[in-house]
Amino acid sequence: MPGPALAQAAERGVRADHALTTLLARTLIGGVRSMRPAAALPFGERLGDVARALGLRRAVAERNLAAAFPELDHPARSRLLRDHYRELGRVCVEYARLAELVRSPEGEVVSEVRGIEHLLRARDAGRGAILLTGHFGNFELAGAWLGRHHPVDFVVKPLSNPGMEAWVAAERHAAGVGQIGLGVSVRGAFQALRSNRWVALLADQDARRHGAFVPFFGQPASTPLGPAVLALRTGAPIVMGFDERQSDGRHIIEVEPPVEIPDPHSPDAAVRLTAAHTARLEARIRRRPEAWFWLHRRWKTAPP
Repeated sequence: MPGPALAQAAERGVRADHALTTLLARTLIGGVRSMRPAAALPFGERLGDVARALGLRRAVAERNLAAAFPELDHPARSRLLRDHYRELGRVCVEYARLAELVRSPEGEVVSEVRGIEHLLRARDAGRGAILLTGHFGNFELAGAWLGRHHPVDFVVKPLSNPGMEAWVAAERHAAGVGQIGLGVSVRGAFQALRSNRWVALLADQDARRHGAFVPFFGQPASTPLGPAVLALRTGAPIVMGFDERQSDGRHIIEVEPPVEIPDPHSPDAAVRLTAAHTARLEARIRRRPEAWFWLHRRWKTAPP
């Protein structure tokens, strides 16, 4: 029962809201894990519908979609937003059994991996690789699945809720991936690349005044420079990978050729490389817009 559980959490110095969130999340996770896989994805869709009906960051998403797709009328953007919330729900229920999905037989969860040769060439070169993507599809499943071919570390920002952070860390560990905390990400990423590991990063959220303003859907967006700086300093290539769900619920993971720019030794190379990988992400989003995370205020920071 929640009462005794919350009391025990309070005795350990855990915030009541964190304890309640963890309790509810673990209850939901347990329910999802008890479902047949065929029933879990439709359940996730209904979760997405509920989140949309409750207005969970819906106003933010609506503004983002209007800015990114001004050519679409309101009904078209509404259908896109509905599909997006449903995909978020499907990803959530998959995350509840991430390790199980990563260990599944070939073809059962991931129907195809395209372009894996780009990462394998980087592995053979011995300098590691920066596996870059965005909040697109089930990106953690894609990264962990690629880790079946070679060791991969996720650069992650620890959650403020210690109970949920412990669960997420354990699930990633069970899925076979390492973690590099954001506070030590530079040093940890350098060490991982020197060990010829693949370092998985996200670089598609507002970086405030610490980022570089590069074009994204026709507007300047503050974007983290970290992946570009890391690539230029280590010589490790930026290799972008994307997960796309198919109509049968399975996934295709597509790995693209390394992101390259002319004259990587120029003073503005990091900004140009950041613009190049952001353009790749935009092209992918335009292809499957429902798969990207529209609930984030991507253009929050205005250029100076």
